[in-house]
Parts: sequence; C-alpha cells; structure tokens
Amino acid sequence: MELGDIPARVACAFSAAALVISMKARGDGRKSAEAAVRSADAAEAALTEQRREAEERRQAEIEAARPRPDLVVEHTGEHRYRLCNYGTGPASKVTVLEQDLPPFVRELPVDIDLAPGEAHEFFMRATMGGPVPPQIYVTWDGQESPVPLRVPPR
Repeated sequence: MELGDIPARVACAFSAAALVISMKARGDGRKSAEAAVRSADAAEAALTEQRREAEERRQAEIEAARPRPDLVVEHTGEHRYRLCNYGTGPASKVTVLEQDLPPFVRELPVDIDLAPGEAHEFFMRATMGGPVPPQIYVTWDGQESPVPLRVPPR
C-alpha cells in the first residue's frame, strides 16, 4: 500500500458512512412524512366532525327558536271551557277529536285557526252530572298525531 492510497481509502470510508447516514435519514424522512399525512388526515376528520356538530347545534337552535303553538284547556264556568293558544306561533286547523268525549258537547273546535293569545270557547257536560273526561285529544297542522290536553276539574 502506498501513501497516496490512504487519503482515497479514508475518503471511501467517509463516503460509505455518509451513504449509510443518508439512507437512515431518508427512512426517517419517509416515516416523518407518513406521520404528517396521518396527522393531517386526523385533523381533517376532526374538523369535519366539528363542522357537523356545529351544524347540528345551529339546526337545534333554529328549531328551538321556531314559533310554536302551546294549547291549553281552561275552565271558564259551569260547563264552559276555553281552548287557548299560549304559544308564540299560530295553530292552524285545530281540531278536537271526539274520542272519549261526553255526549253533550257543543261548539267543539273543528278546523279552527288560533293565533298566539287567541282562544275558542266550547260547551262540554257529562251525562247524569258525572265528570268530564280528564283530557281531550287535539290535532293541528304540523301535529297530525293526537295530543292529549288536560281538562281542568270544575
């Protein structure tokens, strides 16, 4: 071996070491890039979920703020009753169903409109001085299934 070959062999050893280090760095860079992609995907999924939840909350707030009727039966005297709308929205086509009603009923609300604060009076008397039903069943536009409303005692 000659003295001129020593620097060449040292340079070759350094280049081999540099090759090993660069291959290791390349592998670490690939792992880092894959981790960054996974992190970005997770962040995107989290952002999508947050947007969905925010939209659900917004829809719930809109629904909660929507004007609604609030129907209540009041006893006004003897055999007279009043169907009142204490809600913030109108009730259209309000109908009291004849289900479980006593035989003596007059002026029963059928397809009437009740704006907020409005009322409709009707007459209801049970036979033989018996009690009136504990509830009446009412429907209106937007509420197709019958809703029981408590009838106050006389």
